[in-house]
Amino acid sequence: MKLIITIVAKEDAPRVIRELVAKKFFVTKLASSGGFLRNGNTTLMIGTDDVEVNHAIEIITEFSKSRREFVPNSIVSEFGIISATPIEVNVGGATLFVVDVEKFIKV
Repeated sequence: MKLIITIVAKEDAPRVIRELVAKKFFVTKLASSGGFLRNGNTTLMIGTDDVEVNHAIEIITEFSKSRREFVPNSIVSEFGIISATPIEVNVGGATLFVVDVEKFIKV
């Protein structure tokens, strides 16, 4: 038994969840927020058999794409904040952790 903990962009979460549930995976959704850009994220916990892990990862990968966005770039000086040209960064995608589960009980 495995537990897949995945963090996906808030925008990608509905598609990822819909596809996982359609393929009979049990998904628990938790709201979370990111560090660098402070964007909304969704953390998903998926309990599954060992043989289904790669199938779940394929679904998550397909529906949580990385993309480029422009974000404000502020420079702080002794005179205050000076607004500069926005910078382009990668956002989205997914971060996954796959861990062994000693026992999985659904009541």
